[in-house]
Amino acid sequence: MSRPGINKEDEKSISKAWLHPQVITMLFLGFSAGIPILLIFSTLSAWLSEAGVSKSSVTFFSWAALGYSFKFIWAPLVDTLPLPYLTKIMGRRRSWLIISQISIIIAIFWMGLTDPLQDANGLQIMAMAAVLLGFSSATQDIVIDAYRIECAAKSMQALLSSSYIAGYRIGMLVAGAGALYLADLLGTTKEVYKYSSWMYTYFAVAAMMLIGITTTLLMPEPKRGNNSNNIPKPTVYHIRLVSMFLLSVTGFCLTFFYAGITINLSAIIPGLNGPLTIFIHELLRLMAALGAALLTAAVTVAIGIADKKMLYETFFAPVEDFFKRFGIKSALLILLLIGFYRISDIVLGIISNVFYLDMGFSKATIAGIAKSFGLIMTLAGGFLGGMAAIRFGVIRVLFWGALLSALTNLLFMTLARSGPDLTILTMVISIDNLSAGLATTAFVAFLSSLTDIKFTAVQYALFSSLMTLFPKVLGGYSGTFVTAMGYEKFFLFTAILGVPVLALVLIAGKLLPQDNNQ
Repeated sequence: MSRPGINKEDEKSISKAWLHPQVITMLFLGFSAGIPILLIFSTLSAWLSEAGVSKSSVTFFSWAALGYSFKFIWAPLVDTLPLPYLTKIMGRRRSWLIISQISIIIAIFWMGLTDPLQDANGLQIMAMAAVLLGFSSATQDIVIDAYRIECAAKSMQALLSSSYIAGYRIGMLVAGAGALYLADLLGTTKEVYKYSSWMYTYFAVAAMMLIGITTTLLMPEPKRGNNSNNIPKPTVYHIRLVSMFLLSVTGFCLTFFYAGITINLSAIIPGLNGPLTIFIHELLRLMAALGAALLTAAVTVAIGIADKKMLYETFFAPVEDFFKRFGIKSALLILLLIGFYRISDIVLGIISNVFYLDMGFSKATIAGIAKSFGLIMTLAGGFLGGMAAIRFGVIRVLFWGALLSALTNLLFMTLARSGPDLTILTMVISIDNLSAGLATTAFVAFLSSLTDIKFTAVQYALFSSLMTLFPKVLGGYSGTFVTAMGYEKFFLFTAILGVPVLALVLIAGKLLPQDNNQ
């Protein structure tokens, strides 16, 4: 079945191409996708820090966004599971999209209605709302990625991606700089905390999601291609698939939250204590929870809730294809590189707003320089990264991006020593965001080259999930690290984290096929 594309006349005119309905649609969907993430990360960090919540508690909230890192687990459900009544009315993609967007609005309002200091169990309630926001936003991302691929021909994909990224960055600007400006305008400061200011700020940002909902209601359902994944499955298939998923998630949650790992690491390894001990302890707990989820899935097969063929087709076939194409050695190297490539900037980024506030910068300054101006530098870095990747190859730009990401973290040590110096802040933000844009552009191109056309959605969801999983887990302890070692040593620590990445990039350049290096 053919998919709509731009005609030859449109191809001759860039202005007409940018006005193509699908391009405009992706701009608005990108805006909708860019709204939620900062409401869990930097904007929420600023709110909680201003309310007097400890740094360690503030950065733990970054785990609410782990839904982005595990979205590959339920991506097959979103791809195959019809929603009762709604799918018949709106279609598979639009029905899932509208549900996820409504859920995002509910989660943002829930967060706005929660005062982390005054409400009973305020932090716990805020955490639950943030988790709902992370899960809903990750689901929206899954659907938008699938919609982008299905709504237009391959010749339009680059244009659609560019429009989506532009909208995404604008959405992040609204939820980041815009939210900080509004909260500041409404009178809340670090010295005089006003909960109502943050409540109305979150309500205002939630209202911005109406742009995404309106887009979903007006846009057409994409025409799906003819492949085996699109053949309707019997109802019992969906029931068994959902049951297996829910039971596995339950096993993960129960193990992670209630089964503590009681190994005395300092007794086993003399001298091992402090933040590193805490991190290793929690990493073991995460691994135990993942093991429990896998064991639960195996039990569902053994007792007949799920069958092996269903499990294989849904979850294992895309992974098997990846290992077959690259071989075990190269595939494991690629996964290591994906999992660690962005560790330096993500771990630092989680606590960046708290750092700026602690240095004495106002929210208006943070919004204007760190967010608005930083966005411009990120887009500039993305342009440079794309041009450099074409000229020198993806692997070389990956190496430059990893090196710059580590080195620019050292610049934050200078800012920590100088105090609230606007000139140094501007310099650090400029270089850091420029290098981040360059690295991200090359990395996305690298991930895209790894997918197989038969499993694009699931494989890309797997790669993009793995990309942020370990950095976000470690980043959740950034507040603990800062409390224990101070900002300067913490920034040095994040720079050192990027050193092994350089070796992984160099090895990958030698082992991977030439097609993946260009």
